Amino acid sequence: MELDLKGKRALVSGASKGIGRAVATLLAEEGCDVILVSRDAALLGEAADDIRGRAQVNVQVIAADLSKQSEVERVAKEAGDLDILVNNAGAIPGGDLQTVDNDTWRNAWDLKVFGYIGLSRALYPGLARRKGVVVNVIGGAGETFPAGYIAGAAGNASLMAFTKSLGKGASKDGVRVVAINPGPVATDRLVTLLKTAAREQFGDESRWQELNKGMPYGRPADPVEIANAVAFLASPRSAYTNAAILTIDGGG
Repeated sequence: MELDLKGKRALVSGASKGIGRAVATLLAEEGCDVILVSRDAALLGEAADDIRGRAQVNVQVIAADLSKQSEVERVAKEAGDLDILVNNAGAIPGGDLQTVDNDTWRNAWDLKVFGYIGLSRALYPGLARRKGVVVNVIGGAGETFPAGYIAGAAGNASLMAFTKSLGKGASKDGVRVVAINPGPVATDRLVTLLKTAAREQFGDESRWQELNKGMPYGRPADPVEIANAVAFLASPRSAYTNAAILTIDGGG
């Protein structure tokens, strides 16, 4: 299916690896000029070089810490008007109420929760001028509420509410706001978590792949499978989809 994305301008946060890099790569292959944002300038450069080798589009990088409002404002100024904003940066650590202290909780939310909100606010006027789209890559814990991931569950649930609330008001400006809740995805972070779980369960982290057997289809999602959904939701082919959240967890 032709997604009619050629010539669009897209910003992807958390774009140096994992889902964000897969999203930025696919959007570029679909003809979008892309702006990659992440804290790690070296990894951003590697991702940008790879994308330039795959697609004849403009690729810009902005190294920034989106947990800081001054950095959010700098990114918005450098990016200018956009057609697509993909909020993806941030990972909230696990733990229950007693093990996640206030500083850990606040620091994690500053990047993922307030980072999404702040970047959306800063870029919204430009998105409205171009009748653009916001895609929030959130996470399934906002629906399943695992006790051992309380800060992430609460943060993701708040971003789900943010998506729906902003989307309901954005239609008057011609802007759409949607979200994706991925389940387990084959990223470096998931491998690290599985190794920790294997060490605790088997006493041997090298057996981490055995834990995939409990997932739907015996595997986590590939980052490209999430990126495919982002591209479709961001495209004119999904022009009447707004204030909606798509769960991609293999039915688990």
